[in-house]
Amino acid sequence: MWAIVGLGNHGSKYSKTRHNLGFMVADALAGSLDIDLQEKKDYLIGKGSMKGDDVLLVEPLTFMNNSGRAVRDVLKRHNIFPENLIIIHDDLDMETGKLKIKKNGSSGGHKGIESIIQNIGTKEFIRVKIGIGREIGMPAEDYVLRKFKKDELPLIKDAVKRASEAVAAIVSEGASKAMNKFNVK
Repeated sequence: MWAIVGLGNHGSKYSKTRHNLGFMVADALAGSLDIDLQEKKDYLIGKGSMKGDDVLLVEPLTFMNNSGRAVRDVLKRHNIFPENLIIIHDDLDMETGKLKIKKNGSSGGHKGIESIIQNIGTKEFIRVKIGIGREIGMPAEDYVLRKFKKDELPLIKDAVKRASEAVAAIVSEGASKAMNKFNVK
């Protein structure tokens, strides 16, 4: 079984912000796989099948900086090992709409990823990163909570679609093959 976790901040105030790209992908996957997300403790969760494998779709309700608490609980309750964990999140250091699959590594300053590493005790999990760019002179914590500009929306719509496809490729073909397919320079 795979745990597919989209990171974001819960609530309508944050729904269309840059920091919620993980939730956007998880919602797109839930729709395409006909998975109903139900509230359980600190997260929304739904079970389904993707490419013949059982998957859990998860959206932590703990806010970004405490995402690890929810992820740890899901892994423990469902006996899922970190190598079967896919985290979908935004990335300030990538151009808006760019996609990158990464196996393990540091948090790169992302507070949600740092929380997950601290709570599950390992960096050994798969990330699907989606670029949100940066705005010079604006603090990162303000920028990530801003909505996308109108001209960015087509890029984001396409990135959500490609990220959903990347997750499916990871589940069906493995992270290395998916990286070769989706990590285009």
